[in-house]
Formats: sequence, structure tokens, C-alpha cells
Amino acid sequence: MGEYQLGMIGAGNMGEAILRGVLRQNVLARGTVIVSEPLLAKRQMLTKDLGVAAVDDNAVAARCPNVLLAVKPQVIAGVLGEIAPAVNPDATIISIAAGITTGFIDKHLAGRGRIVRVMPNTPMLIGAGISAVAAGPRATDEQVNWTKKLFATSGHVVVVDEPMLDAVTAVSGSGPAYFFYLIEAMIAAGVAEGLDADVACQLAVQTCLGAGKLLAETSEPPEVLRARVTSPGGTTQRAIETLDADGVKAAMVKAIRAAADRSRELGA
Repeated sequence: MGEYQLGMIGAGNMGEAILRGVLRQNVLARGTVIVSEPLLAKRQMLTKDLGVAAVDDNAVAARCPNVLLAVKPQVIAGVLGEIAPAVNPDATIISIAAGITTGFIDKHLAGRGRIVRVMPNTPMLIGAGISAVAAGPRATDEQVNWTKKLFATSGHVVVVDEPMLDAVTAVSGSGPAYFFYLIEAMIAAGVAEGLDADVACQLAVQTCLGAGKLLAETSEPPEVLRARVTSPGGTTQRAIETLDADGVKAAMVKAIRAAADRSRELGA
């Protein structure tokens, strides 16, 4: 593909977030990226706003030395079958499809490419995500490091062994939904206590934002910070006792285990 260094297949929210981060931090020049996207309006936006080439032919993007598969798990088998003849045997193939193993990708590409699997999460949309990277068939440290560099433009990056990606998916991939679920409950409780909905929303969102920042910046364990807020016999203690009595922590562990199980099912 000559001048193109990265071919991206699919330009949904996550793919676009990755692309914007890469371009914003000048990890790749705009003229070195080509995106395959079926929607004409999206292709026009990518070309106009981001200055990248956009086509409706997956095989064109698949001929690049580095290929990012930003498609949903439900369609990846068809995409892999379509692009397999075009993939260079030494190309770096990066997939963000939840639950889809590198072995599955390797099989459908007939052994072509050096495969890396990544599990990002939606806070990448604002540059505050976290991604877990795992090496697959034939991937070298060079390919893993190049992948880390791409995803570090939109947040933090950790490296794990591939079998751990189901747990990663359950904890951080699905994690933003758990957080939003908690905030929904906090807002509903505030409204039930008589607060205006907008005020309850501001209180809940800013409290969670500040608590997360405090946890990240102090490096204190969450149980230590929780204990500092929980005065003996006070309001917080009563709330925590109620949560414990209702088995909330156990329910959360059970929910995350269910998400990990589903990730394993998707890759079966």
C-alpha cells in the first residue's frame, strides 16, 4: 500500500476514538491512514474532518502493513473471510472485537499476519480510557509495543496474557456501564429524597468524578479511602451496612463473573 501505514476496517465510535487519538498526538500522519467504512456519510466526515483516506472496500485497507479491525464480534468472521487474501503475511493485525480470540482470527486469515488483541473501553472517547493488549500468533514485542503506542494516545495501556482478556472485558470493558448504573441509582435516590433531578445529577456525577480522581492520585487502596469517609455510627456507616446486608458487593462480583463468562462464550 505504499504510503499507507495503517488500514482501519470499521469506523464506529471506538474506532473513531482510536483514530482521533492517534492523529491528535501525531503518532501517525493523516496521509498514512486509510479507513474502510460502508457508510458514505461517515466516509465523507472522516475525509473532511480528519483528513484521512476513506473507502468502502475492506480489502484495500487490509493491504496495509498494519491493520486495525474495529468491527463488532457478530460480523468479524465475514470480514476476516473477505480480507484474508489481501492480508500481508507479515502485517500487524490488531483486533478490538470483544470475546474474539486471536486463534479465531488466525484461523479465518489462514495463518496470515501477526495478531494482537486489544480490549479498550468507551472513556477512550475523551482520551481517558484504558486498554489491555495481548500478543497472539506470531506477534513480536515490536508489534505489541507499536500497538501500545497507538492505544496510549487515548488513555492508559496494560499488557496481559490473552486468557486474561475475558476478565479484562468484564472489569474495564463493561466497567463504564456499572459506573453509570451506580450513578443512575444515586440520582434516583436523591430525587426520591426531594432533590431536583438536575441537582441530584450534578451531585452524583461530580462526587463520582472527584472520588475517582482522589483514588487515582493518592494511590491509596479503595478500602482505606472508604474507611476515612465512614465515621463510626454515622450516615455513611449506615449506608454501607445496608449495602452489605443486601449483598451488593457479592452481586457485583457475580455480575462481573457473568460478563467474563459471556466473553468466553463469544470466543467459543
